[in-house]
Amino acid sequence: MMRILFIFYSFQILSVKSGSHSFWMFSTFIKGGTPFPEYQATFLLDDVQFAYYDSNDFTLVHRGVNGPERTPDLGHVPIGLNYKDMRYSIHVLQKASGCQLQGIDDVGTFLSKDAFNGEAGDAHYYDAQSDSLHTDWVWPDALENTWPGGAHIAYQWFHSRCIELLKTNLEKEKNRVLKKMMPRVRLLQKTLSDSAGALLTCLATGFYPRHINLTLLRDGQPVSDHQITGGELLPNGDETYQMRKSLEVSAEELQHHRYTCTAEHLSLDNNLDVSLDHEWDLVTTSIVPSVLIAAGLVCLAGVLAFIIWKRTHTGRGSQTSLQVNTEASEEYTNVPTMDANA
Repeated sequence: MMRILFIFYSFQILSVKSGSHSFWMFSTFIKGGTPFPEYQATFLLDDVQFAYYDSNDFTLVHRGVNGPERTPDLGHVPIGLNYKDMRYSIHVLQKASGCQLQGIDDVGTFLSKDAFNGEAGDAHYYDAQSDSLHTDWVWPDALENTWPGGAHIAYQWFHSRCIELLKTNLEKEKNRVLKKMMPRVRLLQKTLSDSAGALLTCLATGFYPRHINLTLLRDGQPVSDHQITGGELLPNGDETYQMRKSLEVSAEELQHHRYTCTAEHLSLDNNLDVSLDHEWDLVTTSIVPSVLIAAGLVCLAGVLAFIIWKRTHTGRGSQTSLQVNTEASEEYTNVPTMDANA
């Protein structure tokens, strides 16, 4: 029985600048006995997965934060044709194809890459502005069986259809794709058991979009990259991301230097700086002052109520005392005067 090597082909999405968006389809065909579907395709708008298809159900489904919600609008994406072209391969064949758009009026670009058993294969780049197709051939057999003119025409159609789908689904998914989530940032210290030093970790989590600059500083200066471990961008389960960077320091360094962490993100107006054991959280930051203000108002209201109550009861006491004294004075005045000689 043939052993199948299943390797996920990691494809780096084009860097998305502010105002630009991308649409991608990642497809995989597996030939052999595995628990995975023979064919599956995942659709991403920017870096948000919003649709999925596999050969077990033959159904294109929408993927929301809480699971399938509706049928996505993908029109006539050539899923079946793609599947047909891939099914005669063996082992694992994967394809990543998509387009990028900078602004509404930009003509955009189209890119397609293949991989076989984890090894990078042919790559196709179509530039709509110059109407040119560039191909990096890795598999000679594919080059011999390809008519360049036909490929050019095909990629013209792929590009225009991809841009159309990008714009259509961007309008439908804009609440997910265009959202901005501020990062929660902490600088943590962990004592190392095998030395007298410590591990400092700068952690940022809960942010979107995915691009973030996270920097560890020593006395205000960035720590050299070769001293830093980590730095990988990892997804959370709620369509936000996290990143952590760590630095191992000695007890002496920790005593004589000041370490901080700074984060730069599209959701922040300014860089966010945190120190050890200090967490910055927009929710916490906004709630704590509100709670303190509310508590202060309650205390102030209590003091004012007490003063009013005190004055009211003091006034009533004075009036009662005055009335008693007046009545006593009148009684004294009405007493008959006795003759001293009597």
